[in-house]
Amino acid sequence: MSAAVDFLARLCGRAAPALPPAARAIAAADRGGAGSYPDPGPDRLVAECLAWLERAQDASSSADGGVARHYSAISGWAPSYPETTGYIVPTLLACAERTGRQDLVDRARRMLDWLVAIQFPEGAFQGGVIGAAPRLPVVFNTGQILLGLAAGACNLGGYRDALHRAADWLVAVQDADGCWRRHASPFALAGEKTYDTHVAWGLIEAERILSGRGYGEAALANIRWALTRQQANGWFADCCLTDPRRPLTHTLGYALRGVIEGYRFSGEAGLLAAARRTADGLIAALRPDGWLPGRLDARWRAAADWVCLTGSSQVAHCWLQLYQITGATRYRDAAQRANGWVRRTVLLDGPAEQRGGVKGSFPFDGGYGRFEFLNWAVKFTIDANLFEQQLETGQGITSGQL
Repeated sequence: MSAAVDFLARLCGRAAPALPPAARAIAAADRGGAGSYPDPGPDRLVAECLAWLERAQDASSSADGGVARHYSAISGWAPSYPETTGYIVPTLLACAERTGRQDLVDRARRMLDWLVAIQFPEGAFQGGVIGAAPRLPVVFNTGQILLGLAAGACNLGGYRDALHRAADWLVAVQDADGCWRRHASPFALAGEKTYDTHVAWGLIEAERILSGRGYGEAALANIRWALTRQQANGWFADCCLTDPRRPLTHTLGYALRGVIEGYRFSGEAGLLAAARRTADGLIAALRPDGWLPGRLDARWRAAADWVCLTGSSQVAHCWLQLYQITGATRYRDAAQRANGWVRRTVLLDGPAEQRGGVKGSFPFDGGYGRFEFLNWAVKFTIDANLFEQQLETGQGITSGQL
């Protein structure tokens, strides 16, 4: 089996490994529903998830300062994942600002120093975990690491050269219509990707620090291209790693976040209207208890009987942004329901590698990140809960933080 096929099989749950008792027990408990676990509330949830991210950095099997891609109930801790380590940095810095913990700043700096050390000379970053083959420059991963470099340049000083080179490379390899077609990930299916609006967000953050170099214009060009693939009901075509007909809420969340950030940057009313169409479609798929199906078809109907927890947290964050922008309470209410549902899936007792981890799927044997606790699921869950808290207390939060 090729590395790319093996990666996709694991990520999307097609592998059928022999399960140790612990994995079987978690999956069986999950089948009882999210109510199997109590809601710890945002404070406890954020604290436990943050502690899990710290353990994931320390326990990475590549021991390099990056964050382990996941903890598998079958195979243990994975190597560091450059892409997600990049956008974990802003989350750690936001938590450091909230708590005054210098150790979180130090951890973020270690992550950034490692990322700078593995940057390609032309400015790009690789796809996949460290050590994966083939080692190639990839647009999407570079855009996600750009978010961390921008946060480092803004909050820590330094990292501006790495930021500049990464952003320049993204602009240089972009097609005239705003789409990125070259340098796609070897670990996803080939083809155009509308969720690259999340790459555009990375360029927006670069523009805020290194203005006047065309980064903002390039970002908006990509977002406008993506909107040519948006249906009237808000659903995005070409918006999945593996199945564009039934995109993951994870990749829909990426696409939606990019459009929202495009609006926040430009003030273009059309981008806000487009974001609301997608957000409203996602609300239509949300159950009253906060359960959001992990895949959705073009009519916003459930296309999976499991939840992609990463996607639920990402979408909840987007709904909270739209509540902040528009004042429409349906977005706040939907986000609170989704956040509460995800909180009730997180284990707060037991082995350290599981405690505070967020599963790829709920139940644990669902079709995304099967039997794995994913570092990016934890990151987005922290972000969504912090944002919910800060909106409730009247405190603002900037995209440069989360």
